[in-house]
Amino acid sequence: MAARGDVTHQAISSYFIGPEAENLDEFKTNIATILNELEKARKAYFPQPPDKKFIPPEVKASAEFQRLTAKFRTVIGRAAKLLGEKSVPFWSPRYQAHMCTDLSMVSLLGYFMTMLYNPNNVAIEASPFSTAAEILVGEQLCDLLGYNNQKGVADQPTGWGHVTSGGSVANLESIWVARNLKFYPLSLHQAVKRGQLQFARKDFLVKTCAGAEKNFADLTTWELLNLRPETVLDLPKLLHDQYGVSPAYIADAIDKYNIQTVGKTKLEQAYQITKPSRYLLTNTKHYSWPKGGAITGIGSENMIGVSVDAEARVDLVDLVSKLEQCLRNEQAVYAVVAVIGSTEEGAVDRLSEILRIRKRFQRRGLSFLVHADAAWGGYFTSMLPRNLKKQEDLFKAAGSTSDEGFVPDLGLKVETQEDLLAMRFADSITIDPHKAGYIPYPAGALVYRDERMRSLITWACPKPGAAAMATWLANECIGLDQNGYGALLSEATFTCTRLAAHWAAMTTREDSFICVALNRLPSEVNGGDVEGEKRFIREQILPKTNQEIVANDAKLHTMNLLRALGSDLNINAFALNWRYEDGRLNDDIEEANYLMLRVVKELSISSPNDEPKEKDFFLTSTEFKHDEYGTCAELFMDRLGITRSKQNLMVLRNVVMSAFPTEHELIDDLIKRFRAVVEDAVQVCRDRNAIKPDIHRFYIQGTGDIFFVYRPRFQEARFRRQLILKGKFSPAGFDAYIKAKAKGVVSLNTCNKTILETLLNKVANHGQATFQGDLVDGDGNTISRVKTTITKVIKNRSLSSRNREPAYPATYMPFYLYGSSTQHHISHILLKSPNIELGAANVQLSLDYPLAGDELARGAILALTNTPEAPMQPFPTECSERPSDFFFRAGQKFHVKIWRDLKRAEESGPNLLPASLEEFGPEIACGEMLVRGDVLVDASSVNGDLFDRAEDEGEQWRGLFRSLEGVTGGE
Repeated sequence: MAARGDVTHQAISSYFIGPEAENLDEFKTNIATILNELEKARKAYFPQPPDKKFIPPEVKASAEFQRLTAKFRTVIGRAAKLLGEKSVPFWSPRYQAHMCTDLSMVSLLGYFMTMLYNPNNVAIEASPFSTAAEILVGEQLCDLLGYNNQKGVADQPTGWGHVTSGGSVANLESIWVARNLKFYPLSLHQAVKRGQLQFARKDFLVKTCAGAEKNFADLTTWELLNLRPETVLDLPKLLHDQYGVSPAYIADAIDKYNIQTVGKTKLEQAYQITKPSRYLLTNTKHYSWPKGGAITGIGSENMIGVSVDAEARVDLVDLVSKLEQCLRNEQAVYAVVAVIGSTEEGAVDRLSEILRIRKRFQRRGLSFLVHADAAWGGYFTSMLPRNLKKQEDLFKAAGSTSDEGFVPDLGLKVETQEDLLAMRFADSITIDPHKAGYIPYPAGALVYRDERMRSLITWACPKPGAAAMATWLANECIGLDQNGYGALLSEATFTCTRLAAHWAAMTTREDSFICVALNRLPSEVNGGDVEGEKRFIREQILPKTNQEIVANDAKLHTMNLLRALGSDLNINAFALNWRYEDGRLNDDIEEANYLMLRVVKELSISSPNDEPKEKDFFLTSTEFKHDEYGTCAELFMDRLGITRSKQNLMVLRNVVMSAFPTEHELIDDLIKRFRAVVEDAVQVCRDRNAIKPDIHRFYIQGTGDIFFVYRPRFQEARFRRQLILKGKFSPAGFDAYIKAKAKGVVSLNTCNKTILETLLNKVANHGQATFQGDLVDGDGNTISRVKTTITKVIKNRSLSSRNREPAYPATYMPFYLYGSSTQHHISHILLKSPNIELGAANVQLSLDYPLAGDELARGAILALTNTPEAPMQPFPTECSERPSDFFFRAGQKFHVKIWRDLKRAEESGPNLLPASLEEFGPEIACGEMLVRGDVLVDASSVNGDLFDRAEDEGEQWRGLFRSLEGVTGGE
């Protein structure tokens, strides 16, 4: 938001090497300083006499030394060149895909200088200086997040934090701590009841979760599992104060009952706990949470998902409902996790409300930890005044802030400000300096409100001291306050809101597509004039400079509107849909997803053939899975004009971390490029969904009655149909067919481009349809032109996404069975995409009951009962990738069952078939089927996308490295 002449922006501009390496000279100077100091350090440590150097001049002058150093220079030069050419330009403000950006110079220099000494922060003797840096980082982060880090402050626990390899490890550690804290009272209880602490059995008093004072030995299992976190942490001190017991003695007394000694199962059995304790967190949780549950023995199935609301924040009603259920069933809760900046949407859960909810449940006897997963959002607290973080009564009453929040000119939403400030009351916080701290990987961190929590686990592993040093140096030099990181993130936040305004209002009814932001407009939330508000944004925000927007705020309240438009934290999620040429919106989720897929492919890099310098805007995407996003995804579909579906909805996202995009009218340039890409993709979508004349292909079965099995394609609407037809050839055509069939599988192509529905309508209205076709052999060569007549439609079912099943059959593989009394044919039923065409003519059936002629005439359902489809899907698309003993081939026998097809011939899915064999009901026949010679197997044509390119990207990347191997040692 700041102008070039603004002191704040001038400061921010000094933090980075710069999008065009504007500050590289300063970076080089510092690198030279670091290397000079490295040289001094090495030469100062017990220097050798000149004639006893470890690497003397004559060795350096040797041919082998010179050869290898020359090789190193060459390879390093080539590798650096390739890295520069092929790397994604994270440093550019045009890159807005993932949580990656230009790194601060001080963090790079801190990492580089420390890396040269390679300290391992696993032990202080291996890393005295960088371990001290890590301790200081912990204190910095405590101060940033509002924790007290000064010992001896009355009624304030002392916080503590440390550096981890990333947010995933920090989350895992927090799970481990929560598990051990929950079971600590049980372990202590055993030591008091039957162990070395029996002297405290009669009069050791503690407060229950609900506030009653009771003898510890008399506490019920439920009361033990729900002692408040601070009470559990106080237990050793209470024992010391009452009995003079040393911490070492207590630790030794508990050790034989500790969860880390005996395991969770033994403790649960000892206390007859039959309902496993739970973790509660949103359905949109980071993947590290279920993994952490699995690793710690809690079990991923006990990481219980809570629904999200329309903005992808935790649904507090569902959270309370699940907590009520736990209280009612006496099922303990380890923790509730609030996500402070979700990975996909930048959504901030209502932590302040979650903390209030915990207080209410604690009064009723249910207690749990509250963890803030602020891997992304933690550094954003630097945008808030420090004095606010110290006000203990700030959240005693809900709704105490004004419409503009605590800081009126801040780009953060009011609720976001509240929940960032509320983090100081969370029990633990995950924060990633390598995200919004602009620090190199790997640099995550975990911070505890009460340092005593760290004693609940023993966790030691190697980690680079360079990460701690980089974090400390960046935090110290930039500053964890409003003038440092706060100013940097404020500029990025303002840019994010400006882009959010484009996503919210950039399209009108005249455009070929619509763009819909996840975060709803105020008028959408409050039931106002949505189109009017969009028009206001297009007129008063999109074309205006930053300075004009701020100047007009007093009269037009543009800043309040901008604050409402943006996401909670610098990630904009939005989606696209396209219009047909007549202005109708596409209503098929798969086709909307396809549009966005093409846009993302054009605005990202995946192949060595993609040139980063030719990509002038980078975006990325995610999926809103129905089982995770639920109503949120459905409401998003409604706003996009898409028919509600349980398919995953593709969503685009841009992450704004650069402070520079609003300079030089860059946003307008990015939006123009985005529009052009989308409009090109819309044309592709229109083409692939156009019902227009084309050549249609059929696989031919039978030598008496002739059947034509249509060769569908999922990727184009005019071919998106499973169709089985009965027909005949002219006498000359029949002779040509029989002659060709003797040599192999024969197909039929329509000679002229036609619309498939035209043929089907003629059959429906006139009893038959006649056309000229080309007989084609297995190599695609035309054999003969034949007159073809269609006399009956056996099956005619749409393969559009709305007509497909959500899953492949799990216990069987289905086929249509049809033919005559003398010849039986089968064709695989395509229920889901991607899929495979499988067909066989004149199969041999050995059944317990003969099939009635009318069943074959209308087409029955045949299932391979010992061949479940789901485990085999998806099949390789290329023939060369399938094994020679592929399961469906001539000579194979299968156990089969046959049912009457209860659906009409033209009736499409979903729900064409039962989900399992058990749901079919009684079969009309069962037995064995032998596949004979005439077999179709093809997974390429049915799934192929003519509008997409196919590349072996893995092999191409390997090729680039092979170009280096010729210089290294592979010569």
